[in-house]
Amino acid sequence: MADPTPQTPPTGLRERKKQRTRDALIRAALELFTERGYEATTIDEIAEAVDVSQRTFFRYFANKQDVVFAVQDMVEARFLQELHARPADEPPLSALRGAVLTAWDDIGDAIASVIPVDLHMRAFRMIESTPALVAAHLRRSTELEEQIAQLIARREGLDVDVDPRPRVLVAAFSGVMRVAGKVWGEGHDCSVAGIRELTRSYLDHMGPAIETDWRTGRSH
Repeated sequence: MADPTPQTPPTGLRERKKQRTRDALIRAALELFTERGYEATTIDEIAEAVDVSQRTFFRYFANKQDVVFAVQDMVEARFLQELHARPADEPPLSALRGAVLTAWDDIGDAIASVIPVDLHMRAFRMIESTPALVAAHLRRSTELEEQIAQLIARREGLDVDVDPRPRVLVAAFSGVMRVAGKVWGEGHDCSVAGIRELTRSYLDHMGPAIETDWRTGRSH
C-alpha cells in the first residue's frame, strides 16, 4: 500500500548508489518479466542482469511481486500526497480529480527516471495478463481504496463505518480510473500525457453518466 509521506531525494554518495541499484533492479526485472513472463523469470536472473548477488536483491525487495509494483507504489504515493494537499473546503470528487491530474503533471518525469514510460505500459499489460499478478493488483487496489476513503472521511469529518458515502465515492472513482488505465494500456499512446488526458476525460464523464438521461441528455 502506498505511503503518502513525501520522500526526500537521496543526497549522499552512498544513498545515490543505493537508489541507482534499486532502479536498475526494477528496470531489469520489468524487462525480463515482459519478455519472458513473470513466472518464468527468477530472482537470480534479475540479479545477474544487474551484476549483483541475490542477497543484494533481497536488500531492496522481499520478492518478485514487490518489484512488479514498485513504480505503481511511487505513482500511488504521489497521488496520496496531492490528495492530502487539496484545499479543505474542496468537494470530495473535485479533490480526487484535482489530486490525480496534478499528480500526473509531474509523475512522468519520476517514472522516466526509473524506467522508460513504454516499459511502464508493457508492465501494465503484463500484470493484466498474469493471473497471480491480477489477484495481487486487486488486493492492492482494495487496500488503496480503503486508504483513500478514510482520508476523504477525515476531510469531511465523517466515520466511514457510519456514513457509506466516502467508500461509495471512492469505489466509483477507482472504477473510472481502472477503465481509463485499461483503455490506455490497450492503446498506442504510451505517453504520460495520454493517460492524463484519458483520466481527465473519463472523470469528466462520471457526473453526466450518473446524473443524466443518456437518451435526452437531461438531468434526472
